Amino acid sequence: MQVVEPLSPKAAEIVGHARTLLETGGYNGFSYADIATRVAISKASIHHHFPSKAELVQVVVARYRAEAREGLALLDRQLADPLRELNAYVDYWSSCIRGGTSSFCICAMLAAELPLLPEEVAEEVRGHFEDLTAWLTVVLAQGAGSGQFQLQGPAADEARAFMASVHGAMLAARGFADPGTFETLGRLCIARLTRQP
Repeated sequence: MQVVEPLSPKAAEIVGHARTLLETGGYNGFSYADIATRVAISKASIHHHFPSKAELVQVVVARYRAEAREGLALLDRQLADPLRELNAYVDYWSSCIRGGTSSFCICAMLAAELPLLPEEVAEEVRGHFEDLTAWLTVVLAQGAGSGQFQLQGPAADEARAFMASVHGAMLAARGFADPGTFETLGRLCIARLTRQP
């Protein structure tokens, strides 16, 4: 995992635009020319901040991972209830998709390109999946222990299934051009966990 260091204002602007471009088109969906147009600087200036595209995307994903870990830890501290935490996680993505602030997890987008990604980027993407799986495993195990959730298999497997369902719901919302699709499918994921035998 890369250490997340402070960025200069211009570097932070470059990272912000790269993140948006990654979300919409993945690693191969943008170039430094696209960022140069958005930031109104030369490609050479971008190379000054980030010598390679791989380095830029690694920084973007490392910062994304750090934000995600902080957000999940905040849910643990503020809610401390497995069902409320899963609902809050789905609500977060639902509001991002509806509000247009973020329509897709960039790590899910990049995972589709994993065989073609530079190793330093692939490592960060895999790390995000591991971070999210670890958090979901704990939440699901706690919920099963308190009787809130009925798991069909080990908590780690259920965590991966839930994560895959959420990412699939993002894809479905994009495919149907309907933000409400995500919320509907996200709620179904949770309902399946809470259904009593």
